[in-house]
Amino acid sequence: MGANTAIAPELAAADKTKIDAIVKKFKDRQGSLLGILEETQKQNKHSYLAEDVLSYISFKTGVPLTRIYSVVTFYSFFNLKPQGKHNIIVCRGTACHTKGSKSLLDDVAVLMGGEKELEGGEPSFTTADNEFTVRTVACFGQCALAPVVAIDGVIYSNVTSLQLRKLVSKISKGRN
Repeated sequence: MGANTAIAPELAAADKTKIDAIVKKFKDRQGSLLGILEETQKQNKHSYLAEDVLSYISFKTGVPLTRIYSVVTFYSFFNLKPQGKHNIIVCRGTACHTKGSKSLLDDVAVLMGGEKELEGGEPSFTTADNEFTVRTVACFGQCALAPVVAIDGVIYSNVTSLQLRKLVSKISKGRN
């Protein structure tokens, strides 16, 4: 990775300093771009990679921005939009679908006001207050426990609409 000769994109000095340190940490490592992107996303309060940040990473590493976008859009753990404090992931695999995961997704969308996004074909949405991000995955690999929902990294099995509403309510009231 070499420094790009292009003009550095506008970015707050503190953000540049953080990214510079991350790029230095991963310099000359195999798979460095993935590490840089992952650590940069973790540093962001809303766990996402903004366009100006990606441009700066491109500038610092010499990796074309188009390649960086290809990587970020290929891996599902990278986010191009701000994420909520809490994550709700609904499995949409075959077993979960047949056991009612679509109803769970619809219920949580109504509960959180994200019906329009899901109806419009968006695979995820974040609430206006940035408290929750709701998204789907193709499969958790927990088919015998269908339907499956993960909330903040904890997997819940055989989830019902009532159980999901109670879990969301518990988190909303601050009792993780």
